[in-house]
Amino acid sequence: MPAVTPQPVPPTAPADPGDRDRDTELAFLFERHYASMLRLAALLGADDPENIVAEAYYEIYRKWRRLRDADRAESYLRSVVCNLTRMRIRHLQIVRKHSRTPAAEPAVVSAEYTALLHDDQRALVTALQRLPARQREALVLRHWMGLKESEIAQAMGISAGSVKTHTARGIAALTQVLENRR
Repeated sequence: MPAVTPQPVPPTAPADPGDRDRDTELAFLFERHYASMLRLAALLGADDPENIVAEAYYEIYRKWRRLRDADRAESYLRSVVCNLTRMRIRHLQIVRKHSRTPAAEPAVVSAEYTALLHDDQRALVTALQRLPARQREALVLRHWMGLKESEIAQAMGISAGSVKTHTARGIAALTQVLENRR
C-alpha cells in the first residue's frame, strides 16, 4: 500500500461574508476603544473592569447582525459597558447584603485602575465613587468620555433632562467634598 502524505488543509473562511466583515469591524472596534471602555468600567466602579469589557465585546459580537448601523457600534458598546457595570454592582450589593461573613479581604484592583489613581486624582476618584451610581455614570460619560447629553441619555437609558439633573447634582456634591478637603 502506498504511503499517504498529508496535504495541508487550507484555512477555513467563514461561511458568510458578513462574518468576515463582523470580525474585521470588531477587531477595529477593539483596537480603537478597548482601553477607553476599560477605563469607563473602572471609573463607573466595576471591581472587574476587564471582565465587564470582555462581556461587552462578546455581547456586541453576538448581536452584530441586529445592529442596524455599524457606525453606532461604539455607542452600543458604551451602553453595554454601562449596563453590565450597573448590573454587576447591584449583584455585588445583594451578595454582600446577604453574606453571612463579614468583609474579609479588600478587593484587588486591576493595574489599569491603579494607574488612574495618581496622588492628585485619588481624592477626586474617591469622591466620585461615593456618589450615587446615576450621578457617577453621568459625570464619567460627560467629563471623561466627552459625550453629549443625548449620547449620555442613550447610554444610560434615561431622558436628556435626567442627564442634566444627575450631572448638576454630581458636580455640586463633588465640589462640596473637594472644597471641604482644602
